[in-house]
Amino acid sequence: MNIAIFASGRGSNFEAVARAIRQKRLSCKIKLLVCDNPQAKVIEKARNAGVDALVIERSAFADKKAFEQAIIKRLKKDGIDLIVLAGFMRLLSAEFVRAFHNRIINIHPALLPAFKGSHGIADAFAYGAKVTGITVHFVDEHMDHGPIILQEAIPIKENDTLASLEGRIHRLEHRLYPKAIQLFAQGRLKIKGRKVGITRK
Repeated sequence: MNIAIFASGRGSNFEAVARAIRQKRLSCKIKLLVCDNPQAKVIEKARNAGVDALVIERSAFADKKAFEQAIIKRLKKDGIDLIVLAGFMRLLSAEFVRAFHNRIINIHPALLPAFKGSHGIADAFAYGAKVTGITVHFVDEHMDHGPIILQEAIPIKENDTLASLEGRIHRLEHRLYPKAIQLFAQGRLKIKGRKVGITRK
């Protein structure tokens, strides 16, 4: 199974997926990194891992549709089976999502539907929540929405700082995201009773 990882920043989840593949806990190949930020550290990590990086800036295109069409063209050329969003800081259009129906997944650092948006950890911490966690879900036309694949909760401790909570959330992400991808690769996921995923290797 060929996957494309979309990322805009440090790439810690990219590293976690690559590590799971090396350790044979995950049966797929990272065929492509898609990054919209030419300064992102994930680009060097991809190149060090021998993964092609498509560095593509929105500003180089007349509109969002042209930007996304260029990405779709490359994804189809590379035979991508699954898109893995890992800190990609752009919302995908409904047209893009339809082009890869039930083949885009995202990881969110909160227990959806709570604390949607780009600051899920900080929002839960500031709210004073006693429990938070992470959610892996299929992507649909709405932000931080779509059928849930996996969720896991962790308590927010009395002595937690935002930094310590972020560290525990990220460690949880790195364990759960490869597990969710493997479930897709094995054809073990269902949406509304219908199997989704790729069974070929």
